[in-house]
Amino acid sequence: MATIAAVIASTHHPFYYRASTSTGDDRPPFADEWVAKVTSFRETLTRANADVLVLVGSDHFHQLWLDNMPQFLVGKAPFYDANWYNEEREFGLPKMFFTGQEDLSAHILRNGLDAGFDLAFSNELRIDHSVTCPIITLRPQADLPIVPIYTNIFAPPLPQPKRYVQLGQMIRDVVESWPADLRVAIIGTGHLSLELGGPRQFGPHGPDPEFDRKAVEWIASGDIEKALGEVSLDSLWEPGNATHGFLDFMLMMGVAGAGQQADYVDTLDLFHTMEAYFTWYPGKTDAGGRA
Repeated sequence: MATIAAVIASTHHPFYYRASTSTGDDRPPFADEWVAKVTSFRETLTRANADVLVLVGSDHFHQLWLDNMPQFLVGKAPFYDANWYNEEREFGLPKMFFTGQEDLSAHILRNGLDAGFDLAFSNELRIDHSVTCPIITLRPQADLPIVPIYTNIFAPPLPQPKRYVQLGQMIRDVVESWPADLRVAIIGTGHLSLELGGPRQFGPHGPDPEFDRKAVEWIASGDIEKALGEVSLDSLWEPGNATHGFLDFMLMMGVAGAGQQADYVDTLDLFHTMEAYFTWYPGKTDAGGRA
């Protein structure tokens, strides 16, 4: 059976690639600290020695639009192109190409359906920065096969928060049942408090530092009950108009498991948002988190 080598959750800031690769006067003053944070975070995946990456993200209205918006979708293609033109233009993201792990995609789809999730799928999925940014930060050589899973966090009606947690629990169970002697890292990206195009977008930190503080505490401690008690589809508008991306963090809490303390936690306040990084090592056998 497959082994879950690491469970990883983070934000997916599209400007990291440009900030980290710029030089001279073009290099922002926060770039060196940001690179140091990401370099340390990257080691948590490197030490897991994964063979396959399952990547949870959300399409930013690139391929999925209001004419057909699945709540949960699994990519099952043999390969995936990225990024989209506007991401190359606005964020400086490179064109990328990935190999798909079709057997694991098929396993997740079949067993997910049998577990009560009516998952959509795509054989022609093109992925965007919610999936490519964690690869750029965690595995920049982009040499591992992937299974992308998209959730709807943008277009109401959305599933209730508990459904994202349940999906995370299902993904873990199904990956663990995959009859392949391979090590799988499950990686998901979302947002803390975030405002896009509103009056709180451009500040020295996220629009709601108190929400960010509580959210980091919930994730780091695995307090799913507390998060579900305070988070609703209506309440997520209050910390910022794009804070529904936190639903993907809740999904990753479901993957990690209730009450599971993160083995690695780090944050960084940037202009307009807080970056956050979490890693769990399921089945670890020593204090350093090595399985």
